[in-house]
Amino acid sequence: MLFLETGLVVLYGLCLVFMLGFSLTQWQLTRLARRAVIAPAPLAPAEWPLVTVQLPLYNEPNVVARLLDAVAALDYPADRLRIQVLDDSTDETVPLAAARVAYYQARGIGISHVRRPSRQGYKAGALAHGLSQTDSEFIAIFDADFLPEPDFLRRVLPYFDSPDIGMVQTRWGHLNEDASLLTRLQAFGLNAHFLVEQVGRQAGGHFLNFNGTGGVWRRACIEDAGGWHADTLTEDLDLSYRAQLRGWRFRYLPQVVAPAELPARLGALQSQQYRWNKGAAETARKHLGRVWRAPGLPLATKWHATFHLLNSSVFAVILLMALLSVPLVFVRAQRPEFRPVFRLASVFVLTLLPLTAYYYGAWRRSAQPAGRWFAPTFVLFIALSMGLALHNARAVGQGWLRRASPFVRTPKVGTTGASTATSTPASPWPLAEGLLTLYFAAGLAAGVYYGDYGLLPFQGLLVVGFGTLTGYAWGQRLS
Repeated sequence: MLFLETGLVVLYGLCLVFMLGFSLTQWQLTRLARRAVIAPAPLAPAEWPLVTVQLPLYNEPNVVARLLDAVAALDYPADRLRIQVLDDSTDETVPLAAARVAYYQARGIGISHVRRPSRQGYKAGALAHGLSQTDSEFIAIFDADFLPEPDFLRRVLPYFDSPDIGMVQTRWGHLNEDASLLTRLQAFGLNAHFLVEQVGRQAGGHFLNFNGTGGVWRRACIEDAGGWHADTLTEDLDLSYRAQLRGWRFRYLPQVVAPAELPARLGALQSQQYRWNKGAAETARKHLGRVWRAPGLPLATKWHATFHLLNSSVFAVILLMALLSVPLVFVRAQRPEFRPVFRLASVFVLTLLPLTAYYYGAWRRSAQPAGRWFAPTFVLFIALSMGLALHNARAVGQGWLRRASPFVRTPKVGTTGASTATSTPASPWPLAEGLLTLYFAAGLAAGVYYGDYGLLPFQGLLVVGFGTLTGYAWGQRLS
C-alpha cells in the first residue's frame, strides 16, 4: 500500500512539474508581448502580386453566401485576384455556392467553383488540389465562418517585403462574442492566444503558427516545405513547423483583424476542440524530435516550440491530476510522513499565478465592455477548460497513439438561425462526465471532512466545470 501511495504522490508531482514548465513559458510570452512594438506598415508594392483566395467548404449552407459576398468585396486589382471556392460539400451548399459563383462571374470577378471527385485528404487535400490549379504567387485562406474586411489583402501583402517571409497571419475577431456565456469564454481564451501568445512568440523570435485561416502564404514557401499534408488533423500547424524548420520566417499582425463566428453550441465547440487537440498531438509526435535535432536553432526557441506543440497535452495532464486528486485527499490525511512532500508540492500550486498574468494581459489588451470583470470570467474559463479535460484528453491520446479519424467540421449557424449546428451531439460521454462530477464532489467532501483544504479550490473548479458541461449536454439532448 505504501508503494502505491508513493507512486500516486510521485505521479502527481511530475504533473505539477509539467504544469509549472508550461505556466512559466506562458508567463515568458506575456513579458515578451508587453515589450512588443507594432512597427509601421511597409510601403505598398509598386505592382500588386497575383493572389488566389482559397475558401475550403464542406456542408456550410448557413454561411456560404455570406462568405462569398465578403470575399467578392475585397478591394484588390481585379486582374490580380483569383477566388477558388473549394467545395467538397454533399448537401445544399453545392447549389448555393454554384449560384453565388455564377452571380459574381457574370459581374467580371475571377471566381471559380472547384469540385473534387472525393474528399480525400479533407481540408489539406482541398487546399493542395486548389494550389495545383493556380499559378498565383500568394495564397490567402479563409474558412467558411470568416468575413474578411475589404482592405484585408492591401494591408497584409506589403508585409511580404523580404523573400524569406513565407506566411503572414492576422488576428481573429469574434462576430458573436456576446451571444452567450459559452461564446464569451471562447473569445476570452482565443484572445490570449492572439493578443499575447502569438505577439510574444514573434517578439522573441520563436516559431509562430498559421491558424488555418485569416492568413496569407507565399506559394514558394508551401511548395518548399513539402506542400499540404493530410496525416494530421491540424494541417496548418504541421505546415507551419515544416516551413520554419526549413528557414522560412513568419509574421503576425495583431493590428489586422479577420472577424469570424465562434461555435454557438457546446457540441460544435467540442467537435472543434477534438480536431484541434488531436491534430496538435499528431503534429507534436511528428515534429518534436525534429525541433530538438534542428541545427542552429536557439535553445529558447526549442523550449518554446516544445510547449507550443505540447499545448494540447495539458488537457491530458489536467485529467490525470484530477483523477489523482481524490485518492490524494486520503493519502494526505492518513500518511503524516508525506506532509513535507505536500508542503513542497504546495509551492507548485503557484503555477496558476503565471497563467493568471497571461490571461490578464490578454484581457487588458482586448476591448472589454464597461462592467465586465476579469476575475469571474477567468475562473469560469478555467472551470470550463477543466470540464473539457476528459473530451480533449481522449483526443490527445488518440493523436499520440496514431488512431485515425475523419476531419469533422465545426458547424456554423450564420445569420439564418437554421442549424446543422443544433443537431450536433453536445458530448459523446455525458454519463462519464456526470459520474466524474460526483467523483470530484466526493473528493471535495472528503477534504472538508478531514479538514484538509489544500485541494479544495482545484476540486471545486472540477465540480463546476464537469457539472456545467454535464448540464449542457443533457439539456441539449432533452431539448
